[in-house]
Amino acid sequence: MNRILDSINHPNDLKKLDIERLELLAGEIRSFLIDSVSKTGGHLASNLGVVELTLALHKVFSTPEDKIVWDVGHQTYVHKIVTGRKKEFSTLRQFGGLSGFPKTNESKHDIFNTGHSGTSISAALGMAKARDLQNQKNSVIAVIGDGALTGGMAFEALNDAGRSPNNLMVILNDNEMSITKNVGGLSTYLNRIRTEPVYFKVKEDIDFLLNSIPAIGKSMAKTVHRAKGTIKYMIMPGTLFEELGFTYIGPIDGHDINNLVCVLDRAKKMKGPLLIHIYTTKGKGYHFAEQEPDIFHGISCFDKETGEMTKVKRGLTYSGIFGKCITDIAAKDDRVVAITAAMRQSTGLGGLAKKFPHRVFDVGIAEQHAVTFAAGLAAANLKPVVAVYSSFLQRAYDQLLHDVALQNLHVVFAIDRAGLVGQDGETHQGIYDLSFLTHIPNIVIMCPASYKELEMMLEYAVLHHTGPIALRYPRGQENTNVSVSDEKIVPGKGVILREGNDISVIAVGKMVAIALEAAKKLDAIGIDAEVINARCVKPLDNHLILYSGLKTGKVMTMEDNAIIGGMGSAVQHLFNREGNHNVCIKTKGFPDEFIPHGSVDELFKQYGLDTDSIVRDIVKVVHG
Repeated sequence: MNRILDSINHPNDLKKLDIERLELLAGEIRSFLIDSVSKTGGHLASNLGVVELTLALHKVFSTPEDKIVWDVGHQTYVHKIVTGRKKEFSTLRQFGGLSGFPKTNESKHDIFNTGHSGTSISAALGMAKARDLQNQKNSVIAVIGDGALTGGMAFEALNDAGRSPNNLMVILNDNEMSITKNVGGLSTYLNRIRTEPVYFKVKEDIDFLLNSIPAIGKSMAKTVHRAKGTIKYMIMPGTLFEELGFTYIGPIDGHDINNLVCVLDRAKKMKGPLLIHIYTTKGKGYHFAEQEPDIFHGISCFDKETGEMTKVKRGLTYSGIFGKCITDIAAKDDRVVAITAAMRQSTGLGGLAKKFPHRVFDVGIAEQHAVTFAAGLAAANLKPVVAVYSSFLQRAYDQLLHDVALQNLHVVFAIDRAGLVGQDGETHQGIYDLSFLTHIPNIVIMCPASYKELEMMLEYAVLHHTGPIALRYPRGQENTNVSVSDEKIVPGKGVILREGNDISVIAVGKMVAIALEAAKKLDAIGIDAEVINARCVKPLDNHLILYSGLKTGKVMTMEDNAIIGGMGSAVQHLFNREGNHNVCIKTKGFPDEFIPHGSVDELFKQYGLDTDSIVRDIVKVVHG
């Protein structure tokens, strides 16, 4: 029996289907997603939750003429399937394959690149303004989740859009989740609307009854407008979105495709800013994802029959080591607290939250607030630790600079997922933190090359340091080939792991293991490489680096960061400042371009940071 899905190659194909066939198609798409993502890994639960919404959007609207901007972007698999990319799903998130996020260079139906949350309303409002300035007639729709709506940028956009006369549709997909359960006042407010939608039912009934009265209905509707407002405040105080200037519709069952199509069709004809509130179930239609939507938010390959993950390396990770260590440290000092931006489990804070629940603060997807909140805690004599992914810390640069560093406050930044993260691609690669941190005054930046160094550095950072300090560490597990020095952790102090005379290899963090592996291979061809674990990128161990570089006359720096502004740049500046222009310096890191999705090993090889590439480059430098 042929599937309906096999006949869907363009959004226009959906317009030929009646509601019954759309409902059957929704089931087929869920089965397709579960089967495909179980083999490739990816964001499953969020996509299972938006199947009906996506079909309804493409049934009512016509992309790319109509613009649909998907917030965050990891709920766009269904959109990709119905816009002609289902045959490519076996390549999802693989090097050279289909991206897990919207990409304007992948399809004309992808209107705007998204990867971090809270951007959709701003972008959509810009498109709506541009449309009206150019006298065009297309619709513009932003699809945003309730988790993303906790971010400040989303509220800035709502504030601006609400006072705008431009036609703009915002669809709030409310599933009570970001990656984990949502927190905060907005979540409570939306929950009230979901559970007590009395006013909105009354409002719709009044509108329908008044407007159905011949001749005088519309006039009466205007007359009782204030009466409706009174009802609103009696039954549901604080109608936030209407007060911001939006016409509010909802809440609506986001899995009732018939009602969704009807509502969207009516909304398409309405004027001004409009917010449609739908409620959905994250992981809808797959028992394991519904039960554990946080686990199935972003998941590796799994057995679709049992829900068990496959191809997973068991054992500790850097995140796990951080979590265990910070819990031990917090037990020693009751002034230690931790902050997360909706990533408590992912950053390793679950154990600390369980042991000291009142000392872990989840602020929602609000990194700017998280950092200044931490500054306030530090100013009041606590010891805050901000656990955050490298790519998300980018969002709080100004707060880090002005609110923490300028005041020299003791805030510890535990920067997880530093370096490449792999399959999530450009928006999530953590390769810029060294570049945007090193030029900030007062901050110290340390990079552990092993679990043991992370433990040593974290204990120093929390219990002994004063002022802002950042520890950056990669995703996943340590390389056990790194020999750990027992030398005390001191800012600006590196260690020689292997002495040599032909070239000085200065590596940091994850790259230390690769430098040691390369040195062993170089031994076999008669090149004697000195390997230095820099440990600290700011301040550098100037004395050690100058001593080693002047001894060998050749230096190679290695970092899993952008070359521009990273450790290599600092080493070059050091030698130039000291007038040692005869020392040959080669920097290894990521070039001035965005790094695509793919496995970390593939990307390291592609950009010449794997062991064999390092060996070849060192041979060229030594034999010049």
